[in-house]
Amino acid sequence: MSRLTVIIPTYNEIDYIEDAIKSIEFADEIIVIDSFSSDGTKEKAIELGCIVLDRKFDNFSSQKNHAIAKATGDWVLFIDADERVSQKLKIEILSVIKNGKHQGYKLQFPHFYMNRFLYHKVDKVVRLVKNDSISFSGDVHEKLLFKGTVGTLKNFMIHYTYKGLFHLIQKKDSYAWFQANTSFKKGKKATYFHLIFKPFYRFFSSYILKRGFMDGVPGLALASINAYGVFSRYAKIILIEKGLK
Repeated sequence: MSRLTVIIPTYNEIDYIEDAIKSIEFADEIIVIDSFSSDGTKEKAIELGCIVLDRKFDNFSSQKNHAIAKATGDWVLFIDADERVSQKLKIEILSVIKNGKHQGYKLQFPHFYMNRFLYHKVDKVVRLVKNDSISFSGDVHEKLLFKGTVGTLKNFMIHYTYKGLFHLIQKKDSYAWFQANTSFKKGKKATYFHLIFKPFYRFFSSYILKRGFMDGVPGLALASINAYGVFSRYAKIILIEKGLK
């Protein structure tokens, strides 16, 4: 029978970690890779029977790759502390690791915003893979590398994406600085054209192409904030180029 390891990266997630762990108790092994939390996250994970690895955060890929090296399962599922595996998704996961025809599977993540799930704003990300020469690359939006074909699971992952408007804007700004510094180190330039066109396209893509307008006011708000996140990133690249930050 195939064994399943679940890997959860954490930093100060005490409000979320217990429910996340309880939603994946069906796993044979749960590894929490923690960046020296100070709010009791690590202690709670140990209390709930997880393997906890301490590692100073440098980037998302390195954190997960460190945990992958310790995983003993035939399959690995990656989740975040603010995500929950539903009962239907659990049954589907157990089915594909036993009888599935692919080596990797995308999970679907509807965004949760303004106290509702936005089913027209759904991300599809590879999160379940056979534990065979797998690794992550990239600093922020890391990519899972593996050999084989990809399928998509039908049932949604429950993802409490944003804790509120202030948290969402703060998150966008934090990512923007990280991405801007990474882009600058790689020699990528930003122009005022990027500053105008890229945010507009992100809004158009989120609200029109991905049918965010069907989610009402939350869909409009989320598309606008996503556009702001793109604007913030290119603005910060320009500031760094000019030596203002």
